[in-house]
Amino acid sequence: MRLQGKTAIVTGAAQGFGEGIARRFAEEGAKVMIADIQGDAAAKVAKDIGGIAAQVDVADAASVNAMVDKANDAWGQVDILVNNAGVTHLPKPMEDVSEEEFDRVLTINAKSVFLTAKALVPAMKARGSGAILNISSTAGISPRPNLNWYNASKGWMMTATQAMAIELAPFGVRVNAVNPVAGETPLLPQFMGEDTPEMRTKFVSSIPMGRLSTPLDIANAALYLCSDEAGLVTGICLPVDGGRCI
Repeated sequence: MRLQGKTAIVTGAAQGFGEGIARRFAEEGAKVMIADIQGDAAAKVAKDIGGIAAQVDVADAASVNAMVDKANDAWGQVDILVNNAGVTHLPKPMEDVSEEEFDRVLTINAKSVFLTAKALVPAMKARGSGAILNISSTAGISPRPNLNWYNASKGWMMTATQAMAIELAPFGVRVNAVNPVAGETPLLPQFMGEDTPEMRTKFVSSIPMGRLSTPLDIANAALYLCSDEAGLVTGICLPVDGGRCI
């Protein structure tokens, strides 16, 4: 029960890595909010783990504020925030990505971190404690061709993580990131462009340990970084990648 007595918001938690993190946190005693733009799916996961659900557009300030208000009304405070919600554009040359696709990727992957910080950081600073975890990507460390603006958004998230960490450290608030390699999530076909055995083989061949990541791989890393066991760990961007970025 490593998160006993803690409260946590996990965005993009109706599926994929976010769902894995939410379920793992609940197993370890946390009260968890499943926050996702897919309201019905979020409610289903919340029911399964005994949490609460919030339909949220992480790119919209009013929606993010409503999510945080709901959590505070239920629990009184939020101890842990996991910024997991994210999107990509389909693989293509950088100049072929539309302005609409670019805006969507940067708004959801980057602006959301800004909006959740504005909504949650003041109370964490006042309380003198809190843990924020950003789910970045190996794409921010070792970019893949034809995912240029997605790569850039994850590089931004890594810099944001370290900038937040150094500013918030004096207030007892820790900020870290996890950098997953491609995993068995609904985003995988978008990264690959097409989900075929040949394309999967190509992706797996770039991972020395010979497999894609799973939600549980990422959830276990998230659990450590958000627990009191990592009390002196801040500003880290932890690859969970089977050696891909070596």
